[in-house]
Amino acid sequence: MYEWAKVIHILAVISWMAGLFYLPRLFVYHVDQAVGSGTDETFKVMERRLLKAIMRPAALVTLLSGIAVWQAAGFGITDRWLLCKLLGVVAMYGFHGLLESHTAQFQRGARPQNSRYFRIINEVPTVLLIWIVIFVVVKPFT
Repeated sequence: MYEWAKVIHILAVISWMAGLFYLPRLFVYHVDQAVGSGTDETFKVMERRLLKAIMRPAALVTLLSGIAVWQAAGFGITDRWLLCKLLGVVAMYGFHGLLESHTAQFQRGARPQNSRYFRIINEVPTVLLIWIVIFVVVKPFT
């Protein structure tokens, strides 16, 4: 069961990360489009479908399979490397929530930030992914 839970977890993480990398990039280009234009409406559809069809399901499967891996492996909640990894995971879910919020703003016709802001936050999932992978693979503090 442990190996299958890991396979599912890794596949879900890859799918979720693809969306976390792509959605802010869509925002970079969307923010400069005129509200109500054909391009604006196209971006709205792309962002909504990315969230509903890929990101939300992948985030849920990542969470559930991560819990299954954790239980099957018998990691203790007091393992410091795991706590550090979970800190990164919580931040990743927080970032996902931020993207959900920005998507809702775009759907209403608002322009929540400028393209520079979206270019900068586009790097957040990369930094968090590096953090999480280091703690999973190296397991410092053990």
